Amino acid sequence: MILIMLLLLSGATLGSAQPRPPAVHTDTFWTQSLGLRKSLTVYLPPSYATSPKRRYPVLVYLHGLTGNERNWVDNGMLDRSLDSLAAAGRGEAIVVMPDGDDSWYTTWNILAASPPCASDTVRKEAAATYCVPWTHYDDYIARDLVSYVDSHYRTIGDRSHRGIAGLSMGGYGAITLALAYPDVFGAAASHSGVLSPRFLGPKPFVAPARYAADTLEFKNAAGGLWSSMLPAFGHDTIGWTARDPARVALRAQRRQGAEGRPMPVLLIDCGAQDPYVDQNRDFHATLDRLGVSHQYAEWPGKHDWLYWRVHAVESLTFLLRHTAP
Repeated sequence: MILIMLLLLSGATLGSAQPRPPAVHTDTFWTQSLGLRKSLTVYLPPSYATSPKRRYPVLVYLHGLTGNERNWVDNGMLDRSLDSLAAAGRGEAIVVMPDGDDSWYTTWNILAASPPCASDTVRKEAAATYCVPWTHYDDYIARDLVSYVDSHYRTIGDRSHRGIAGLSMGGYGAITLALAYPDVFGAAASHSGVLSPRFLGPKPFVAPARYAADTLEFKNAAGGLWSSMLPAFGHDTIGWTARDPARVALRAQRRQGAEGRPMPVLLIDCGAQDPYVDQNRDFHATLDRLGVSHQYAEWPGKHDWLYWRVHAVESLTFLLRHTAP
């Protein structure tokens, strides 16, 4: 693991590089859940072109607030990490990175007066087609995106071979989507996720925690994220509680007991100097209390790409292991 990280930071890869078609490209596809076309960055593994009968697991990587579908490649060097892991014999996967706007990857609780427009996308069509009339971002990822990828690439199209990960807002999205759609995702990982959005304190975290219970407290808990969270979460207790990862985990656990539905395997990490580390500690404690199996880690680091570039190797390794054929 240390060798792979050092090679990534130096820009090198393991093994001798062989010429192959470009590993990363951008698609656009129609999503019924949003009512428009969206951009999607796609990474194809080294053997994809030379092994035409082989099928691959799929990993979905979600960007954070103000990000776009190119972030994980341009800032996170995810394609280099994947190439290095493949060369080291750690597995291969098709990795897709969708444009999620500032959506929080949920169905919004408030309908905007006019369709919100994605200013962060790599546009292939007129800007008007990127204004979102229906803000069902959870179904967009879990249904439309997955359906598109399974129908256009050589995937192994089941939950056991599909994982999801993200950073910050995307960490929130990865965990909540995996818990809400266990039939779609078998594994999930969060880097620096906003995983306890109603958390008020204590800081540093010590149980029992205090949680926001009204609009003013929601605003205090959200801090600088309030303007983006308001349309997604709303300003009422029902909206915030329904979208709280702890409540999503509780519902998933109850479905597992009542219906026998599987739970995804979870990996959560956060930098010790990250402003959301206490949220992560609280969510970790909540999962422990619920008896939901997961892995949790804190590392030195802040809420930045230096942290995410290094620790993406760990989420990739985790997801590749749990989605391997």
